[in-house]
Amino acid sequence: MALPLSHAARVRVIPFVVFMLLLGVRGAMPADASWGIDPRWIYGLTVVAVGALLAWWWREYGELSRQLMPSARESALAVAVGLAVFAVWIQLDTPWMQLAPPSAMFIPLDADGNLIWSLVVVRWIGAALMVPVMEELFWRSFLMRWFQHETFEGVVPQRVGLRAIVLSTFVFMLAHTLWLAAIVAGAVYAWLYVRTGKLWVPVIAHAVTNGALGIWVVATGNWMFW
Repeated sequence: MALPLSHAARVRVIPFVVFMLLLGVRGAMPADASWGIDPRWIYGLTVVAVGALLAWWWREYGELSRQLMPSARESALAVAVGLAVFAVWIQLDTPWMQLAPPSAMFIPLDADGNLIWSLVVVRWIGAALMVPVMEELFWRSFLMRWFQHETFEGVVPQRVGLRAIVLSTFVFMLAHTLWLAAIVAGAVYAWLYVRTGKLWVPVIAHAVTNGALGIWVVATGNWMFW
């Protein structure tokens, strides 16, 4: 990657880097809060910090302008695809489909096994509303187009080639423990972006996947998916 990054690249990369750094901090903290803070609330800090960065740079994200909002047909496609990815994701969890055990699993339960709803709400808002915007700006708007051409801002999504899609999906896979599920999701979200030329479409699909996953996790207690 050429350095220094352009301003357009930085405003898409920095929120993602902050998110990953705080994820690492949360994973490194002891679960017993012996450091004086419940590590689960680091996720709340993550939502605030990354959300603030996205809000600060919102006008820089031209691909999320009103002029590029999806049509009703495109929105319906995004919802359908998002639900399909969710249905596939929860099936691809056998050991050989995992790069490693989850390092920062989020379990919003108190000592008696009761749900802590404030944690549930914060986690769901982050996963379903903040993460899809942050990740699609990084993975699809920036990285996928950057693999196509270093001056990615001028790359029309429909002109992105197979090499760029494969490379960005591979890196997307490395950021997730469920590698096969990540390949499916990354490839599908990339396809939506290339097919429609509108970043909002994979953002909506990603939001539906994460939102449905969060509801399912809370309902079933399959915390490894969180």
